[in-house]
Amino acid sequence: MKLVRIGALALCAVMLALALAGCSGSKKPVILVVSFGTSYNDSREATIGAIEAAIKAANPDKEVRRAFTSQIIIDKLKSRDGLSIDNVEEAFARLIKDGVKDLIVQPTHVMNGYEYDDLMKVVEQNRSKFSSVKVGAPLLTSDDDFAKVIDAITAATAEYDDGKTLITFMGHGTEHTANATYAKLQEKLTAAGKTNYCIGTVEAEPTIEDVVAAAKAGGYTRVVLEPLMVVAGDHANNDMAGDEDDSWKVILQNEGFEVVTLIRGLGELPAVCAVYVDHVKNVK
Repeated sequence: MKLVRIGALALCAVMLALALAGCSGSKKPVILVVSFGTSYNDSREATIGAIEAAIKAANPDKEVRRAFTSQIIIDKLKSRDGLSIDNVEEAFARLIKDGVKDLIVQPTHVMNGYEYDDLMKVVEQNRSKFSSVKVGAPLLTSDDDFAKVIDAITAATAEYDDGKTLITFMGHGTEHTANATYAKLQEKLTAAGKTNYCIGTVEAEPTIEDVVAAAKAGGYTRVVLEPLMVVAGDHANNDMAGDEDDSWKVILQNEGFEVVTLIRGLGELPAVCAVYVDHVKNVK
């Protein structure tokens, strides 16, 4: 009887040790990929999904999770498709509940604007609840990032580079100081000899009027439009390629240009996905 009791006590001790190990963070490290989000299902999986898949392939020892920053998009997907996606606060609450201790946060934001600032606030509010929290950089951060993205977007549009076409990438634009990223990208394109590449924005500067002026000044007869956004969502489909009078396509057509619209998000380009993979690898 005594030996049975000792064996039972030993078994209980082992079970308790395993339980405590689980509570103390034996959960595998997590990479939380944070995106603005989109309600365009095909584009979401071809872009955000592609970035997440590339990060997962490069980090098989880690779990990859998804969070969106746009509550409007989250609510729309829930009501329309029954699809539940965490916002950043919910994602952190879930990580804490699951006992995750080692966390990498990788935003898919193009630049460190307001969405990135809001993300960092949540990170700092919860940092003490993890053993390690590291945050990767947005897409366009270092000079090397700019060079890689320029190579990616010029390679993807090389078939239109005929000397008669202004190849234009439409960014979102922001009142944040990060809007200077667009001017920097334009400067680096020009310095690289890509003078027939133009950057514009929907909600800031450079404007569509700047794009029209550039097309006229260069004597171009055709303009190619493509989003400088991770996903090809509402801005790409409506503000850029829509049939309303204020869409970029219609404005340029009314100015006499032939217009080609490419509904393709940056996340569809493997070379862009590779930049995010590098940012996860080089987190601080």
